[in-house]
Amino acid sequence: MCGESNPLGLKLRFETDGQVVQARFALRPEHIGFQGTIHGGITATILDEIMVWACAVQTKRFAFCAELNVRYLSPVHPAEEVMAIGELVVNRRNKLFEAKGELRSRANHALLATATGKYLPLKDTDAAEMARDFVGEIGTLLKRDG
Repeated sequence: MCGESNPLGLKLRFETDGQVVQARFALRPEHIGFQGTIHGGITATILDEIMVWACAVQTKRFAFCAELNVRYLSPVHPAEEVMAIGELVVNRRNKLFEAKGELRSRANHALLATATGKYLPLKDTDAAEMARDFVGEIGTLLKRDG
């Protein structure tokens, strides 16, 4: 679902101030679960993705989800412009990252869903292999200091 080179992906474009990561987008009809409502699994995927990037921006390391908790507050509809926001909350000595995320309507800033997650960092060799799937996002979001 993720990565710019995935032709069926969500095509999320990330922005960061160095701490908070955001993505603005509108979901498509193929993401509908039922009756004009985006599938909850897609919402969870977006929240997971924004939290992974929040961890990566802060720690300069990719991680995978070990635990994900999502609270759905309001339906998300196709073509509705939304914003995902993620932030690293706790870095437990680079062995476990804890993050939070939220999905908001761009029209009225209504909170649509919230999430918390725990992430385990990838080994550097695994991260290098995974990075091959990305086009542009890596250099922009994961600039190493020095």
